[in-house]
Amino acid sequence: MDLSSKRIVVTGGGGFLGSFVVERLRAKGCQNVFVPRSKEYDLTTHDGVARLFKDAKPEVVFHLAAVVGGIGANRENPGSFFYKNAIMGLHMVEAARLHGAEKTIVAGSICSYPKFAPVPFREEELWNGYPEETNAPYGIAKKSLLVMCQAYRQQYGMNAIFLMPVNLYGPRDNFDLEASHVIPALIRKAIEARDAGRTVMECWGDGSPTREFLFVEDAADGLIRGAEGYDGGDPVNLGSGNEITIKDLTETIVDLSGFKGSLFWDTSKPNGQPRRKLDTTKAEALFGFKAGTALRDGLAKTIAWYERNPSKLS
Repeated sequence: MDLSSKRIVVTGGGGFLGSFVVERLRAKGCQNVFVPRSKEYDLTTHDGVARLFKDAKPEVVFHLAAVVGGIGANRENPGSFFYKNAIMGLHMVEAARLHGAEKTIVAGSICSYPKFAPVPFREEELWNGYPEETNAPYGIAKKSLLVMCQAYRQQYGMNAIFLMPVNLYGPRDNFDLEASHVIPALIRKAIEARDAGRTVMECWGDGSPTREFLFVEDAADGLIRGAEGYDGGDPVNLGSGNEITIKDLTETIVDLSGFKGSLFWDTSKPNGQPRRKLDTTKAEALFGFKAGTALRDGLAKTIAWYERNPSKLS
């Protein structure tokens, strides 16, 4: 699909991932990219979504809007995380069908995978167990949208694809310690500890879990490549294919940030899912996506952005 001539809606286009998708679309020559703002279009309501489609008349829909957070936010808001993520997707996919959108791209989440899925996570393992408890409501809400996309493809012939980015990080992330994911939280903690001259930095868990991270600009590239070149009904992982322990990640961030103190691991706090690493072969085979940013390079760019934008903490 040539996106340059299409009318495109990007929900969440003012947010972390969405802002990079919008920038890349415009750089590719897309002249008609519409970014709905929540104060004007409440995507959790039927009327808000109906008005969005009436105003924008999209031919291509990127549904990236989500209510997200780290372990703490997921534990405190399981009900609202489930409801808001599910209801936004239900309204958006149904409206895309009703209005005859040519293609709908839904961003899923690897939080949908079973807690003890074999590593690396293969798309075929998605239904072989219950997700990790702290983020299960969010993950299941997202996974329900995969079922919707596949059901609508079967019944209505709708071209809806479902792409699952791994944990994202990069400039413009959410650095609010109450709601952020692990990388922005660690960056903020390390820089604040450095600037305050502290000798100890506290970290959650024991550092043993592993995670895979994808630089946000690479994720935006993957979503657009999928939009251009993939028309299948099966979910597809988007990741870097590289795994790192939280302990090693923390030590890398501490090194890059210049914090010289020691680390205290608070084992009363949860670790979350034991391991996360994706099999990323399908994305490369189906639409030529392969992450291009090494983790250390991406972390350095993220830290540099944070230090240039000390007031943008959320």
